[in-house]
Amino acid sequence: MTEADLPFLTRQLLWAAFALGAAFGALARRTHFCTLGAVSDWLLFGGTARLRMWVLAMAVAMLGFNTLVALGWVRAADSIYAGAALRWLSLALGGLLFGVGMVLASGCGARTLVRLGGGNLRSLVVVLVAGLAAWATMRGVLAVARQASVDRVQLALPGGADLPTLLASLGGTPAQRAGGVGALCALALAAWVLARREGRQADVLAGGLGLGGLVVALWWLSGVHGHLAEHPLTLEPAFLATSSQRMESFSFIAPMALLIEWLIYASDASRVFTQGMAAALGVVAGSAAVALATRSFHWEGFGGVGDTARHLLGAALMGVGAVTALGCTVGQGITGLSTLSVGSAIALAGMLGGATLTLRWQLRQEGV
Repeated sequence: MTEADLPFLTRQLLWAAFALGAAFGALARRTHFCTLGAVSDWLLFGGTARLRMWVLAMAVAMLGFNTLVALGWVRAADSIYAGAALRWLSLALGGLLFGVGMVLASGCGARTLVRLGGGNLRSLVVVLVAGLAAWATMRGVLAVARQASVDRVQLALPGGADLPTLLASLGGTPAQRAGGVGALCALALAAWVLARREGRQADVLAGGLGLGGLVVALWWLSGVHGHLAEHPLTLEPAFLATSSQRMESFSFIAPMALLIEWLIYASDASRVFTQGMAAALGVVAGSAAVALATRSFHWEGFGGVGDTARHLLGAALMGVGAVTALGCTVGQGITGLSTLSVGSAIALAGMLGGATLTLRWQLRQEGV
């Protein structure tokens, strides 16, 4: 790899990320994938089809990622999810805020982008507000408060916070542990999904297998194809076209923030377009393509002042929560969990708790 080859490889990575995002958006729209819908269907109606789709996507991503680790192609330590410092309070609190926010904003980050592709203007407002709140929490005034408070509470895990690494302390290496542990966890989740007829529906299987596979594909793109053992300029290992300078897969709130920043500062050469932004735009494009093809595209706005206020508050909480928890219900709930990260499990528990409490509060408000 020479310096002259970098622009071509970078463009290749960005277009590939956009294509994977478009496939994600198209499949999510076609199968009605929605993490909030999964929780609300279960709580309100006892239906588990969309919950099983989500869990199947976790299982597929888990199996795929840990197969890559076992082959020696990637390492969990090269992601943001398996660091040595387990900021458990940030993860739990951020997850809780995100869970509350996604109920008020009528959907998680992925669902918001999918709806935007179908002409939902409420989702456009949610994207902008969540992105600005996330940007403030990453680099603005809220970042100062976050770093001075909840981020200080952490548990040191020198080897890393993913399950294979923790088990490797008993013997072996993380790569040796990953294949077996990943397969065991994935099979247990898949067995639960398939145990009921709801989990064997065509849409559930298509959504779970497809979306989980796309998460693995983006891991491979970022962690294998986009990895340089020796960058020609720095002579150090590098992951090209990622905002974290580590390998990445699907996550949506932080890329919204970074995309807004890039649009504002595009003339500044230090602001670069990354895979996360390309994948997020791809989700909108893929959803729009399906909406237009099925003639389900239609413009939709807010229902009134109360509806607007709820979505604004929810979007702000989603932005703050996702950055504090290092991801959304896809970023932590599928991508992060695929690494078998303990922190991702904590964040997801917070999201589920926040969503459950808010849904039940809404039911009481409506007198149900």
